[in-house]
Amino acid sequence: MHTEESTLRAADLGPDLRHHGDAEVRDDGAALVDLAVNVRAHTPPDWLREEIAASLTSLAAYPDGRQAQAAVAARHGLPAQRVLLTAGAAEAFVLLARALTVRRPVVVHPQFTEPEAALRDAGHTVDRVLLRPEDGFRLDPAAVPEDADLVVIGNPTNPTSVLHPARTITRLARPGRTLVVDEAFMDAVPGERESLAGRTDVPGLVVLRSLTKTWGLAGLRIGYVLSCPGTVAALQRAQPLWPVSSPALTAARACMSARALAETEQAADRITADRAHLVAGLAAHGIRVVEPPEGPFVLARVPDGAEVRRRLRDLGYAVRRGDTFPGLGPDWLRIAVRDRETVDGFLAALGSALGSAFGRTAVRAVGDDAGAGRG
Repeated sequence: MHTEESTLRAADLGPDLRHHGDAEVRDDGAALVDLAVNVRAHTPPDWLREEIAASLTSLAAYPDGRQAQAAVAARHGLPAQRVLLTAGAAEAFVLLARALTVRRPVVVHPQFTEPEAALRDAGHTVDRVLLRPEDGFRLDPAAVPEDADLVVIGNPTNPTSVLHPARTITRLARPGRTLVVDEAFMDAVPGERESLAGRTDVPGLVVLRSLTKTWGLAGLRIGYVLSCPGTVAALQRAQPLWPVSSPALTAARACMSARALAETEQAADRITADRAHLVAGLAAHGIRVVEPPEGPFVLARVPDGAEVRRRLRDLGYAVRRGDTFPGLGPDWLRIAVRDRETVDGFLAALGSALGSAFGRTAVRAVGDDAGAGRG
């Protein structure tokens, strides 16, 4: 992969970076089965709801994040000075864009679009490195410009579901560069293999985590940053006072408990099994996904995908359009992993959508003509 071919100046604005999966289920008020949003279904669990509800009795006091910060630090084996609590991972992207002195930021796409949007909003000119379907959307560190002083990559990556090896990502690190790794979905990977959270030997490393996906807390807004004390202090100075609410701090502390970590592991194993069921069902319709998927979602390429997505909506199912991610087009669909009963209903609807759109014409597999889905 050649840098000059895969790096684009952000002067070409391209896709709508502010489009997110929640828009797929609320655009027209239709009651849709949601396979568009990557928040785990049937969450938060009752015990977590109860802990959050109990915190409401202390709302008269200003939030104090020290206990939650210490809990996050202990969970990752780090000193508290390396932890910053944020109002979701999205706030962390804004802080990075505004607080750090950056000359040449680079975002590795396709990935979550908010990092680039936040950088642009802060006045930065952003370069894109586009990973290619014929390479299975795998990272080639040589594609990143050597003079980039801020590099952002997701792992596992939204929307491709690719899990990059930690050793490959760390090849991007060098003195004078901030390396931002978005691990919002890492707790959906059994054993969190390839995670860089807790690493202190990688220069310039910033790891972002979200508690909204696995625990169903998107409406509460809670996440955190793991980095060196100097970077944490710089980001903290850019935060408003009391940026994380008391209920969110309670949730953060609860989600670091032994009980919560055990439940997270169980959820990751369930996601793995449910994802295999989804992938097999898609294959039965002639659709392969980018492989091997490692997140709580899969990315599939379907001819006339935009029309298939519309027909699925008519049948009561929402999936995430792919054309708002740089590097993807309208034939790409991201599908969240759900329980088997939900997936079986979706697969039946998909069969109807494919049949009505194309008759019984075979659906072209991912990479039949581009090699996507390898390794």
